[in-house]
Amino acid sequence: MNYLENIGIAAKKASSKLALLLQDEKNTVIKACANSLIKMQDDILKANREDVKLSKENGVKESLIDRLILTPDRIKDMADGLIQIAGLPDPVGEVLSMKLRPNGLTIGEKRVPLGVIGIIYESRPNVTADAFGLCFKTGNAVILRGGSDAINSNKAIIRALHQGLETYGVSKDAVHLIEDTSRELVNSMMKMNEYIDVLIPRGGKGLIDLVKNNSRIPVIETGTGNCHIYVDEYADFDMALDIIDNAKTQRIGVCNTCESLVIHEKISKDFIPLLYKRLDEKGIEIRADERACKICPGCMEATEEDYGREYLDKIISLKIVDSLDDAIDHINKYNTKHSDAIVTKDYSNALRFQNEIDSAAVYVNASTRFTDGNEFGFGAEIGISTQKLHARGPMGLKALTTTKYIIFGDGQIRH
Repeated sequence: MNYLENIGIAAKKASSKLALLLQDEKNTVIKACANSLIKMQDDILKANREDVKLSKENGVKESLIDRLILTPDRIKDMADGLIQIAGLPDPVGEVLSMKLRPNGLTIGEKRVPLGVIGIIYESRPNVTADAFGLCFKTGNAVILRGGSDAINSNKAIIRALHQGLETYGVSKDAVHLIEDTSRELVNSMMKMNEYIDVLIPRGGKGLIDLVKNNSRIPVIETGTGNCHIYVDEYADFDMALDIIDNAKTQRIGVCNTCESLVIHEKISKDFIPLLYKRLDEKGIEIRADERACKICPGCMEATEEDYGREYLDKIISLKIVDSLDDAIDHINKYNTKHSDAIVTKDYSNALRFQNEIDSAAVYVNASTRFTDGNEFGFGAEIGISTQKLHARGPMGLKALTTTKYIIFGDGQIRH
């Protein structure tokens, strides 16, 4: 029996017991795990420093190192996320409907755990704690495979979570970390349909495409983020500048960062110079179409490829359009169905944008950086789903459940 199969068997066995835990029991354990993260903070930070050091030596770009770095504040945020998850209503066991049929059968539908969830992710060690908390709260066991760049951080976080679990006699098999970071193990994990019920990739396009194209396990796709902001002809300039600045520069290397701008031509001559000044002060390079480059020669000329890229870097694309229709067409062509925004004072334009943009989250007069499980009140998130079946947008507790039908009779037989 090989390494992965042992993990699969253990997780499957644990999931059957986790599904039976009561809400109060789960909440108590999650809080214990949060406390354990704080108690073991020094060990986690020491392990993280080793990961960061190796990443810098390997020439990893600054925006990706930012996703990797842990600080006391970030560890506190991880712990606070677990506490928030513990305080949320437990969806497991919720009865969604109950109806009496003419034959006397009472048929209901209720939420149940998915079982064993596999997650393959890159860089961000906070995902380790978030994924555990959400999966445990919903009665699921979880098998985690993080990236090699965060392996030491992830090991330390898992040790802290195991300590919290053991405090209340819950099996460590509730959460497994695959410590072998080789590509071969990923390929094998994608074939573990006997043990894993759902597989969730969380990372760049290459990882997501790899899992989508090769997994034997049902996949929930969490997408890359080529997020757009459209500045309408009726936009408030100060609001638009603040929103774009926040959406692009607050954190460069995350999936809800704005990567593409669309500007209405009627305001382009007045707005683009202001935009260039604001972003240039933050070190952001603008790759723009020919019309925008004539307005602002400091812009670099964009290629067709630029409009569809998730840069995760200090670069943003810009396109001038002649109408709201053109803006919607451009965004729907190049977006990744993650998060897009309009800045406008026109109510009908705002509603049209929200109705016609095909994305998981569509904003009016707000930054795309809010597409986040914590900001949506979920405590944390398992990822941002950009597909349309089962789950879409930030995936919280309900997205990690399925349903079963429960039927009550008094001796009925079918004729």
